[in-house]
Amino acid sequence: MLNLERYNAAILRHRWWVIFLASLAMLAMASGARFLVVTSDYRTLFADDDPHLLAFDALENTYAASNAALVAVAPRSGGVFTREALGAIEELTEAAWRVPRSNRVDSLTNYSHSRADGDDLIVEPLVEDARSLNDADLERVRRTALNEVELSGRLVSHDARVGGVAISFVLPENPEVAWVEITDSLNTILDEARARHPDIAYFLTGNVVMNRAFAQATQDDVETLIPVVFLVILAATALLLRSLLGTCAIAVLLAFVLASTAGFAGWVGTVLTPVSGSMPIIVMTFAVAYSIHIVTTTLSGMTEGLARNDAIAKSLAGNVYPVFLTMFTTSIGFLSLNFAESPSFHVLGNMVAFGAFCTFLFSVTLLPALLSILPLRASRVHSGRVSLFDRFGVFVVARRRFLLWSVSLATVILVLGIPRNELGDNWTRYFDDRYEFRRDTDFVIENLTGLDRLEYSLKAGREGGITDPEYLRKVDSFAEWFRSQPEVMHVQAFADIMKRLNKNLHGDAPSFHRLPDDPKLAAQYLLLYELSLPFGGDLNDRIDVAKTATRMTVVLRDSSSREQRGLNVRARAWLADNAPELATDATGLSIVFAHLSQSSMLWGTLTAMAIISFILIWVFKSVRVGLIALVPNFIPPAMSFGLWGHLIGNVGLAASVVTAIAFGIIVDDTIHFLTHYLKLRREGVSVPEAIRSVFRTVGQALATTTAVLSLGFLVFTLSGFESSWSMGVLISMTIVLAFLADFLLLPPLVMALDRDKP
Repeated sequence: MLNLERYNAAILRHRWWVIFLASLAMLAMASGARFLVVTSDYRTLFADDDPHLLAFDALENTYAASNAALVAVAPRSGGVFTREALGAIEELTEAAWRVPRSNRVDSLTNYSHSRADGDDLIVEPLVEDARSLNDADLERVRRTALNEVELSGRLVSHDARVGGVAISFVLPENPEVAWVEITDSLNTILDEARARHPDIAYFLTGNVVMNRAFAQATQDDVETLIPVVFLVILAATALLLRSLLGTCAIAVLLAFVLASTAGFAGWVGTVLTPVSGSMPIIVMTFAVAYSIHIVTTTLSGMTEGLARNDAIAKSLAGNVYPVFLTMFTTSIGFLSLNFAESPSFHVLGNMVAFGAFCTFLFSVTLLPALLSILPLRASRVHSGRVSLFDRFGVFVVARRRFLLWSVSLATVILVLGIPRNELGDNWTRYFDDRYEFRRDTDFVIENLTGLDRLEYSLKAGREGGITDPEYLRKVDSFAEWFRSQPEVMHVQAFADIMKRLNKNLHGDAPSFHRLPDDPKLAAQYLLLYELSLPFGGDLNDRIDVAKTATRMTVVLRDSSSREQRGLNVRARAWLADNAPELATDATGLSIVFAHLSQSSMLWGTLTAMAIISFILIWVFKSVRVGLIALVPNFIPPAMSFGLWGHLIGNVGLAASVVTAIAFGIIVDDTIHFLTHYLKLRREGVSVPEAIRSVFRTVGQALATTTAVLSLGFLVFTLSGFESSWSMGVLISMTIVLAFLADFLLLPPLVMALDRDKP
């Protein structure tokens, strides 16, 4: 205690030097902010050795990279099989070739339609010079397109109302600039098309466009959320503290912590993503929550008649230890994010942990020095006046049995909602509808084709084996099995091309729309077809170079991650039973995201909980009290997820990390509550009086920190990025529920188990 007294005296005596040295340290650290890098690449959400991402990369290396954009062309009336609509698609197809880095354009009009002409195989675009077509030609195009399995449900809707243009791109090693270049070019082309065809609507989606949306979401969060959080938490702090100068001191602390944390992130080469970009907001929220204890206690001491410096010294003496413990437990919670499989969460956890350390450091150096030089004022408390938290403490003590049973019942009811949650991520739902990408994507899914895909590379086992009839029959059977599944909208399989060629080379006789029986003849069909294809229309995206494997693409209706994983399991089972030599797992962007939320944070969460539990037992020097302290900390995350299950029912990327984050945060209130309680008990105060005194002493501070923390995380609801939104709401719910548990459940538990034993 003597050392702490000397420390407090030194800080207050040399307050100007403390402010000067803290400013130098902050400026040195903040200078690293210029090295911060921001990226919007969705791949940053995955580890380099993520098996699902590696399988997706292997597929793209074998066939073609899935860097694509899709434009839906939707006439406001009449459908797509009109001269104007087909002409608009034809124009857009031609313009798409001029988009930077495009290497393939597939559309309803340039589809390589094959037909027989005597003994010749004719391969030509389905539509040429659409405006010159007569009614009979339009009917022929309509009939062909809707009956062509490679088109219907992919580049033309089954109801003939919407057509599509798919554009593939070759991207450089650093694709950030290319995404901007491509999307800007596409938007320019579409603006011109809308001007020429006002009766036609255009919708743009695809993973290239998604990456641009990621960049926009990150920029929006940085430019909008950070200032909003800053203003919200300062307004809440000023309202709750009722001290303008105390709020100003906290504002200065916020600036120091933010600048130091951002600078450190730059010095260590941090790359910010839409996930880790939320770091400044979280750090600001913690900075207020930690510092508010010191400011609140200082003002409280002054209201009791203490001189300013004496009140500051008393506040430091009573808060340094609890604030250090809360910083330590919060850091453990966030550092456990290193167990997450997404590197973005590693960055978030490490940077927030460093921010928590900076907050503690500045809170016990800069903050008391600032409070010492500011002309703080505090009104005296009128004798005999009973505060709100005095009355609340009396209520809790008097109604302890009722509270114990009622809170326990409420806990059970909420926890029953946990099984209603579905774990899953869907890249088409990562943004809310403020973004044009989300609105366009929703339209495409509802009116043209699905964007969730399962990709299979089906190996024939030898070079040239893809024309073997037995292999083709198994591929065709697999494709037909998929077409019978309710989740599937479209299947693109190599066997369909071979059936069409067999029919073409038998005079287009419908009876020959089947797989060829002769492997040599099948190989000749394929060679003839490949030689007839136009530039940019080859089959390299469907068959590998050595013709040892073919690609099958299964387009799904709007489906959840669980449904995608379940369908893949059923497909594996079908292959094992019917074509074991083709057995393989699905890959593709959708399946990669579908497994993202399955990445296990179990060990990280359990490790964090175990360490924090041990710390609580060690701090309170009592296994019994330490175990009591765990109850109001384990229950709130479970209640939060249960309430989420009752209200929402779907949790994605945020779900795997919320428990670890929240546990490190909500333990703070318990530490402050029990630290003051045990201090009073060691002084011989009875259990009921100790409980009432704790409410009187720390009730205001705990309510203030809860309000600030929950409001800070609730600001995430303004984010257009679904993961940030759900994480903010879940953590805010957990913080509020933890506050209620500490005020309504912890005291009755303590009174039931402590029972005035010394």
